[in-house]
Amino acid sequence: MSIQPIRYFGDPVLTTAASPVTTFDKELRNLIADLTDTMQDAPGAGLAAPQIGVSLRVFVWNVDDALGHLVNPTLDLSEEMQDGDEGCLSFPSLSYNTPRAFRAVAMGFNMHGEPVTIEGTEFLARALQHETDHLNGILFIDKLSPEDRKLAMREIRESDWFGEAVNLGDAPTIKVSPHNTRGLGI
Repeated sequence: MSIQPIRYFGDPVLTTAASPVTTFDKELRNLIADLTDTMQDAPGAGLAAPQIGVSLRVFVWNVDDALGHLVNPTLDLSEEMQDGDEGCLSFPSLSYNTPRAFRAVAMGFNMHGEPVTIEGTEFLARALQHETDHLNGILFIDKLSPEDRKLAMREIRESDWFGEAVNLGDAPTIKVSPHNTRGLGI
């Protein structure tokens, strides 16, 4: 369909829990196509709808040359953990060692409303967890140790992309009063 702008850290849609999909229609199929095109263009291993400004519980992935999508996912995670570098398209050029469950079973629906179960270990498990977290308003930096999170936040503040959410039109419009406010307001 079309490539959409990816929302960067700082955009409130990324930290807001997404709404469940209730209608499995052409609009949902178009959203999944847009997510897939945007993810492949970036390129990335996954992309959740909130990352393109759509607050719905939908994500796509591309792991080991296998494309997929999931609607309204729930996860069952193993107790066994893995560590590994993790990044995010909403945090360009940022990558940190992030703990995740080694195995994940994701249950949800495909674009036609049919039940789907996806089982993955290692990188696929990481992608399923990362994208489901996006749908819950959780970012990968929330999973970091306090020390790594502090380093990540410093790196974010110093990045060229930080504040891009404002440039995408999500910032409120501020109008200056033509009247004398005597310095009491904007």
